[in-house]
Amino acid sequence: MAVLSIRMIGDPILRTPAAEVTDFGPELARLVEDMTETMIDVQGAGLAAPQVGIGLQVFTYRVDGVRGHVVNPVLETDGASQGESDVEGCLSVPGLGSFVDRTEWARVTGKDVSGQDVVVEGRGMLARALQHETDHLRGTLYIDRLQGEDRRNALRAIRSADYNRVTSRTAAERSRTLGSSFTPGSPPAPGGTGAFGRTTR
Repeated sequence: MAVLSIRMIGDPILRTPAAEVTDFGPELARLVEDMTETMIDVQGAGLAAPQVGIGLQVFTYRVDGVRGHVVNPVLETDGASQGESDVEGCLSVPGLGSFVDRTEWARVTGKDVSGQDVVVEGRGMLARALQHETDHLRGTLYIDRLQGEDRRNALRAIRSADYNRVTSRTAAERSRTLGSSFTPGSPPAPGGTGAFGRTTR
């Protein structure tokens, strides 16, 4: 296993819808192992493959002691809004966080690395993580869901010169634990890693 590089906002792969996985072989298993190790290394609650530069429909998650992965997820949501229950952040957008309107309940159905059916269902933080990571596979970042003054403030911060220093410093700090990238012969990696989690300021 290896810790992978995390892609930052501005990288095109974060805005590109991921492709459906059709090969459930050893390279996919290696990718999930590396994503899981990376997610743990950066203390994230989830990580989508585009965030490590791989344009495939795969994400890992780790919330309240529950850990796993989903390939080719299909998301269902229901229930009331979580409101301002928690600040949402993203490893691909370091140093920022905001309240995002997410539903209280979510479920994803998909496959595991061996192609077997898997269902993950949860409320609260797990529901938020499932929605956040599925968004990544659609080329959507959490800041896209912000509205009004929250959205204006986030975009203003990202455009500032100070934010370039934040991303550079974050990348340098993370590079200390990097291992290898995805195995040779896999799709090219035009991005880095990102994860969902509580914002650290």
